[in-house]
Amino acid sequence: MQWEQVLAPRMGRMKASEIRELLKLLDQPDIISFAGGIPDPALFPVAAFQAALTAALAPGKADSALQYSVSEGYLPLRQWLADHMAGLGIPCGVDNILITSGSQQALDYLGKLMIGPKDTVLVNWPTYMGALGAFNAYEPVYDRLDPRDNRGAAEYEVAAAEAGGRVKFAYLSVDFANPTGETIARADRERVLDLAEALGAAVVEDAAYQALRFDGDPVPPILALEIARKGSIEDCRTIYCGSFSKTLAPGLRVGWVCAASPVIGRLVLMKQAADLHSSTLNQMAIADVAAASFDAHVAGLRAVYRARRDHMLAALAREMPAGVLWTKPEGGMFVWITLPEGMDGADLLARSLETERVAFVPGRAFFADGSGGNTIRLSFSRADEAAIDEGIRRLGRLIAAG
Repeated sequence: MQWEQVLAPRMGRMKASEIRELLKLLDQPDIISFAGGIPDPALFPVAAFQAALTAALAPGKADSALQYSVSEGYLPLRQWLADHMAGLGIPCGVDNILITSGSQQALDYLGKLMIGPKDTVLVNWPTYMGALGAFNAYEPVYDRLDPRDNRGAAEYEVAAAEAGGRVKFAYLSVDFANPTGETIARADRERVLDLAEALGAAVVEDAAYQALRFDGDPVPPILALEIARKGSIEDCRTIYCGSFSKTLAPGLRVGWVCAASPVIGRLVLMKQAADLHSSTLNQMAIADVAAASFDAHVAGLRAVYRARRDHMLAALAREMPAGVLWTKPEGGMFVWITLPEGMDGADLLARSLETERVAFVPGRAFFADGSGGNTIRLSFSRADEAAIDEGIRRLGRLIAAG
């Protein structure tokens, strides 16, 4: 069978995730990994999930836990999320919530919902590579979104028309972004809303790391800012994507979308066609653990990850040679490194794995145009202090050698 003859053209835009490949290195005991932006499994609330799963499979509940269910998601979890969103300044009802199989599925659905071939998606430079992977199948054109520059709606519209489509939405990882660790300021969030309104476009707000703030004052979500303008979520163009993967358990694959009910209704149709519904058992367990201990558990995560971030920043200041720059995130899991001009992150990784046994993610994959060769992403979420000290020492030595 010559499979190339029957594959859709969009398959040419779908590439293997560099992070998924690098995660395989975690099984090699001599590798110090700053690669995967994944939670430390030692911090999972295992006992709480054991109790929640036992309760979900008890007589009287097991029939529901193991049966088909509604595509919108488990109602008690959606009710908890509606209350959670209200605490973020986003008053909404259960009809504004859809449960997805992680926020990655939400990004795929939103790409399918809005992108036609040659339509434009506005993204940061760099941006989350998983978003690019999700959107690529729908054959968009990417344009650079920087709320701090002077580009107006007309300039974006002209560029989109020349590419053969129109601007459909702006995508932003808003708090402690993957990959840079940076947070979009309130004024810049407001400017994105102004731009989207002028373009008649949507805003996709990726809030996967929002709960992991270590320092500074919280910034209202873009959806909260828009509700303050419009008065109701039903009048808003912003679509909020959340996830329990960074806070409770990534393996259960539970995320959510919060948006105006007409958007949720269309996403429900996609859910019905794709996988009917996310795992009911997993949703029940998440709902139980979240209701019992979400805030306390996340506070514990913040304390551990804050200490690791501080340790990595101190090690970078101590070990990096002149000409290397890095971000100083207020939360999340990532530090973004800019290497000296002419140094390539992918080449550095190859040498690092061979000689220093330190893994990280080259930056080029986070740029829609394949630029950013002299950047890398480090994650501090899984490394203890000793690993951070030794890994950054080795990496600094390698960079200094050129």
